Amino acid sequence: MSDQPVLLQVDGPIARIVFNRPKVLNALSIAAADAFLAACKSVAADSGNRVVVIAGEGRAFMAGGDISAFEGPAEEVRVRVPTIMEPLHEGLEILAGLPQPVIASLQGAVAGAGMSIALSTDLAIAADNAIFTLAYSKLGTSPDGSSSWTLPRLVGLRKAMEIALLSDVYDAQEALRLGLVNRVVPAADLASETEKLARRLSEGPTFAFGQTKRLLRGSLDNSLHDQLAAEARGFGACIGTADFAEGVGAFLGKRQPTFKGK
Repeated sequence: MSDQPVLLQVDGPIARIVFNRPKVLNALSIAAADAFLAACKSVAADSGNRVVVIAGEGRAFMAGGDISAFEGPAEEVRVRVPTIMEPLHEGLEILAGLPQPVIASLQGAVAGAGMSIALSTDLAIAADNAIFTLAYSKLGTSPDGSSSWTLPRLVGLRKAMEIALLSDVYDAQEALRLGLVNRVVPAADLASETEKLARRLSEGPTFAFGQTKRLLRGSLDNSLHDQLAAEARGFGACIGTADFAEGVGAFLGKRQPTFKGK
């Protein structure tokens, strides 16, 4: 296994961004944050990618930020923290803007920045051994990694307050019940089930997926009037794609469509 803190693995239409510091439960260091951003930029630049998977090597997805970066005098920590936070945030913005669906594949500890990253994805599949905690309040700080934006959208403001303020630990089934993840699978099946989901999405209409992501992510900030207008624009944009023509032709021909992501 490479000693790079983040790996970018491309397998046909599937791009995988893998946090690769298993000895420290993939804690997010300065180098890892920089490598994460670089991987996100590479994924965005490759039009051949039709789905993105974010995973962690070893027994945890990510146990949070590298706490050693937070030690020392406040003035030094204030200088050091942005070197982790800024590339993380830039990478997450890139992923949110991709037309490709982004899947989190989660096992073991999903804590702090790890939980924030997991919440930011479009879909999440968790092993039954995954445990979730936002954890920031236990360090005496507030959240980062977009979780203050994603969490209330997923669970509502009241529950988001509870999760963020108390930093309780939730098992995979409770995370599923709350809507933090989409599926829970046996730990031994996580890789294969993630692959199955990724393959299914990679065969879909990628441009239409991108329009759908944009609509859903913007819906809570739009008026009904503005959302309806956005839907009309999105539908209109899809009409010009080869996948739309294929989808209509397949429906009328009573066959399964073969989408090319174009």
